[in-house]
Amino acid sequence: MSGIRLGDPGTFPLRKVLSEEGTDCVEGFDEAGLPPRDTLLTVYRAMLTTRLLDDRMLKLQRQGRVAFVGTATGLEAAIHGSAAAFQAQDWVFSALREGGVAIQRGMTLDAYVAHMFGNEQDSAKGRQMPNHPQCKEVNFVSWSSVIGTQLPHAVGVALAMKARGESAVACAYIGDGGTSSSGFHSALNFAGVTKAPVVFVVVDNGWAISVPSSAQTASRSYGAKASAYGMPGEDVDGNDVLACMVAVDEAAERARAGDGPSLVCLRTYRMGGHSSSDDPSRYRDEEEVRHWADRDPILRFERFLTRRDILDEKDREEWVTEITGTIASAVDKAEAVGPPALETLVEDVWANPPRHLRKQVVEALRVVAEQGAAEEVEGRFPL
Repeated sequence: MSGIRLGDPGTFPLRKVLSEEGTDCVEGFDEAGLPPRDTLLTVYRAMLTTRLLDDRMLKLQRQGRVAFVGTATGLEAAIHGSAAAFQAQDWVFSALREGGVAIQRGMTLDAYVAHMFGNEQDSAKGRQMPNHPQCKEVNFVSWSSVIGTQLPHAVGVALAMKARGESAVACAYIGDGGTSSSGFHSALNFAGVTKAPVVFVVVDNGWAISVPSSAQTASRSYGAKASAYGMPGEDVDGNDVLACMVAVDEAAERARAGDGPSLVCLRTYRMGGHSSSDDPSRYRDEEEVRHWADRDPILRFERFLTRRDILDEKDREEWVTEITGTIASAVDKAEAVGPPALETLVEDVWANPPRHLRKQVVEALRVVAEQGAAEEVEGRFPL
């Protein structure tokens, strides 16, 4: 089965701002509606950071230094263009590949890499799988690999903010495969009925592990699903970062104005495997991958910025050097830090852990003192 079909022009209309080459805007688009220069460069830098960070993390995983990675290579326009629409007071509920959004919103690379290693400085204290970051300071909520459950949570937060009279909105990411989950239906139905200030962002990356988008739904498109829930829906070229920014910003402003939820589908393509445990060559062919590699969202945006003298090659080279160095420094720091203390297993849920848990920790500490820590288990995550 092929994942190309839904991405082909003409299958259904996709909102675009950039031309396919990226050098110009499409005919009829008023460039006065584009974000300012500084915003464009901020988004470009975020895209570049995610590409470089994912590349380094995947290499670390192959070396056995990080346990698991789910890369966003090829999805950077969809992820960072959509994230640009949300403000500091808004809340973001991610799926597997939106960790770069936390960095875009202010999470440090040191904190992100500490999470990837699950070390003592990891804010989740090593309890989460890698690539499942959280950052309280930037309202970025941890994801737990239970497909779709973050969506009802996002609606609940949105309704809480609405009840308090706040102007904040919630952003809820989901993949194309996640639209088949019960959480997707429950969340969209609940949000539509209550007019919750939430934006559902479907990052349709072509494949839900090995199931192609073309086999995931009988709907004309993912954006078309919105009408069943009484909300606006739109399908956008997810490799066009400007279209992602404009479309999601419009949806966020509708929510902020009290006009309820929206569904925006960003049609893009996952260049790598579903995760570091996946071999995509088993279910898709190289012709398909080449088709999408020619449509690299970062190169497309670079052409636009370069043509308008917003970015030059020297700037790009300096940023690559700087970001790569910062990532390397974060990795060095993370590897120098030990694992979380064993007793942290029972922290953060109770102010005073119950007696039976305290006894278990004391017993575990005794076993470690007498017999040493357990051997590391070799293997891989099943996702």
